[in-house]
Amino acid sequence: MNHIGPILQSNKKDSGRIFALQMRDAHKNRLGIIHGGAIASFLDQVMAIEAWEMVDRRPTVTVQMDIRFIGAAKIGDFIEARAGVKHATGSMLFVDADVYCGATSIASASAIMKIVRKAG
Repeated sequence: MNHIGPILQSNKKDSGRIFALQMRDAHKNRLGIIHGGAIASFLDQVMAIEAWEMVDRRPTVTVQMDIRFIGAAKIGDFIEARAGVKHATGSMLFVDADVYCGATSIASASAIMKIVRKAG
């Protein structure tokens, strides 16, 4: 994840975990704004961390991820994300996340994460 990060995170138990990422020149597209792929990678990582924590740090993989791009970020912006597991079964987790640039929502996502079982 060093290509997009480092991803920072707070561990405040009372207000929920907040993830943050500083937008750099490497994240921009040809229009000069932050590429949707950078935001998608950030969302995937954030939702994977939340899923991983929910299942006592067992590995998970993304089965499906849907993203809605609502706004844009630019170089130098500091974006923040919050995620939460909305539902869990014995083998799947359903996770939602939102990304903000300041007070402005720029993306939201939903993912299905599968809990990886050890072979054997």
